[in-house]
Amino acid sequence: MLARSFSGLESEAGCDEAGRGCLAGPVVAAAVIAPNAFDAEGIDDSKKLSRTKRAQLAVRIKEETIWAIGVCSPEEIDKINILKASFLAMERAIRKLDYTPRYLIIDGNRFSTELNIPFHCIVKGDAKYVSIAAASILAKHHRDQLMLKYHTQYPDYQWNTNFGYPTVSHRKGIKQFGITPLHRKTFRLLPDQLALKLNS
Repeated sequence: MLARSFSGLESEAGCDEAGRGCLAGPVVAAAVIAPNAFDAEGIDDSKKLSRTKRAQLAVRIKEETIWAIGVCSPEEIDKINILKASFLAMERAIRKLDYTPRYLIIDGNRFSTELNIPFHCIVKGDAKYVSIAAASILAKHHRDQLMLKYHTQYPDYQWNTNFGYPTVSHRKGIKQFGITPLHRKTFRLLPDQLALKLNS
């Protein structure tokens, strides 16, 4: 069973991100303040859930918690690097919450922010705390929806199945058709780093 709180404060927000390891698309973060009355049944690390289950749980999370989404674009990722972009996406989500949390619990082992809010990093926190797990579900679901939309613009990369991750089908598309404006140009897009053309 996932723990309800780390700090003991009801206004504690859990944060997680999705898309750090992708070759294309944004990195998306979510922040969630889960009230004591929140029904946490079924809430778990988003990686353990099917896309259908995440979509179902996302509806309940949005109805019963205080939540927000933060996004960093591929251009921002290329400019500041993926780690800093992940932190910035989480900070943007936290700033968008309806009120400022008194404490933050962050999935992972590092975090940096300009926010004046105490925080604690928790490795595999999305499998340990309700609010982080809920944030992981929202971040993953939101990013999946974005990549499905982008797939309609750029169908050659199979983002409707790989969601921008470095799969064989994605890299085959890159090798055959070049890259799009949504690709992260500072990432190693092909193992042999063949000359890439921009597919606009």
